Amino acid sequence: MTHIVLGYPSFEASARIVKAMVGAGVDLMELQIPFSEPIADGPVILRANQEALSRGATVRRCMDFGAEVSRTFDIPFLYMTYCNIPFRYGMDRFAADAARAGIQGLIVPDLPPEEGREYLDAMARHQLAPIFIFAPTTSLERMRTIASCGRGFVYCVARKGVTGAETNFSRELDDYLARCRSATDLPLALGFGVKDRSDVEFLKGKADIAVIGTQTIRVIEERGVEAVGDFIAGLR
Repeated sequence: MTHIVLGYPSFEASARIVKAMVGAGVDLMELQIPFSEPIADGPVILRANQEALSRGATVRRCMDFGAEVSRTFDIPFLYMTYCNIPFRYGMDRFAADAARAGIQGLIVPDLPPEEGREYLDAMARHQLAPIFIFAPTTSLERMRTIASCGRGFVYCVARKGVTGAETNFSRELDDYLARCRSATDLPLALGFGVKDRSDVEFLKGKADIAVIGTQTIRVIEERGVEAVGDFIAGLR
């Protein structure tokens, strides 16, 4: 699974990035609706959010973009954003518009299930998957509670902290993923620090989905949009 910030560096570039990623064999994509305070994200994705907003990205434009790519490409797309966006938009309206756009689910990292009844009800009404998050600090009991509220898959954060920092792919990560696996029958996605083919290889047999986010933005900034396809293809 890949992650992009919609509208960064532009919506036209975002469309080219999606096309390149799908062509390179991506299985599903996480489309981030920009927010001014993306608290789970590190400096690279934070800057991308801020620049997309400064260039005029809106929730409506992101919804339209999601509908366009869902019609064009035969892979699942998810929206990722922060709770204030669907809260201000209206939970049911947000879920309804996402479903009409062909989106399969949502990742809202700052909304715990205990505070998400309205969100969960809206997701169920519109047959969308609410994707919840495990962290290395999450107890097994808590993992089971979180998983009972989710659908689709569980997003396993590889380490404490925000996106974009270095992750140690080691026995400690093995043990954490084994604990995640024992807590749920849902597929496991592993993100935060996955950046190259060796990381993807490490996850085989331990997680079901490798999530590439910050590293793609670095590639775009350093080598341009045209480098995205080769980068993604090289992860396989």
